[in-house]
Amino acid sequence: MDLDLTGRHALVCGASEGIGRAAAHELALLGADVTVLARRAEALQEVAAALPRRNGQQHDWISADVSQTDALRAQAGALASARPVHILVNNTAGPPGGPANTAEVAAFLDTFNRHLVANHVLVQAVLPGMRAAGWGRIVNVISTSVREPIPGLGVSNTIRGAVASWAKTLSRELAPQGITVNNVLPGFTETGRIAQLVKARAEASGQSEASIAEGMRATVPAGRFAQPAEIAAAIAFLCSPAAAYVNGVSLAVDGGRMQSI
Repeated sequence: MDLDLTGRHALVCGASEGIGRAAAHELALLGADVTVLARRAEALQEVAAALPRRNGQQHDWISADVSQTDALRAQAGALASARPVHILVNNTAGPPGGPANTAEVAAFLDTFNRHLVANHVLVQAVLPGMRAAGWGRIVNVISTSVREPIPGLGVSNTIRGAVASWAKTLSRELAPQGITVNNVLPGFTETGRIAQLVKARAEASGQSEASIAEGMRATVPAGRFAQPAEIAAAIAFLCSPAAAYVNGVSLAVDGGRMQSI
């Protein structure tokens, strides 16, 4: 199985912690040069410095806010012009919870901008390098909610679904150029995001956080939350040469929690 990414340059978003950081690590292990992107410069410096290095790999970081579209476009464009990007991992933290029917219009617009619009801006910035190489991998980290909406995450459910449809459309457009576009749908994962959800559900229900977390684990046949590295492993595979014929899929990595096929 060909997993070698030597000579490829990966841009990994949301990489200061959690799934993004784990994905950056896995891609570096496979030989890629990795640039990590998030808002916190100090954290990114630590992440980039800790990435595996062999055979002269060069890792870097970019401090950027995905809600600032023009600045993001300029920063990503400058990076791609200096060092063509062959792998893009789109990964952005989800919005606050709450039902869809009471959500403010501004919440939908802000989340749409941070997720779909930011993803699109990044794709447009890196496509020239992928096309020149005749090879590219775009992986979007979304949510199992694109198949089964998650109660209490009205805004997230809505926008995540839009990102999945956008990605499917791109996968058909870009495949003739040797570029694949896939989505990874993480289940409950031990990250800051799951801690936020547990806290919010506990506050809304009056139950303890421990009780909420245990109830969530009980819905997972595997009986536990995922580790970020387990999600990252799926991302890394989809970015590898071995996954060249995997295109336009939404891959659930959820311990079997979803009941749909």
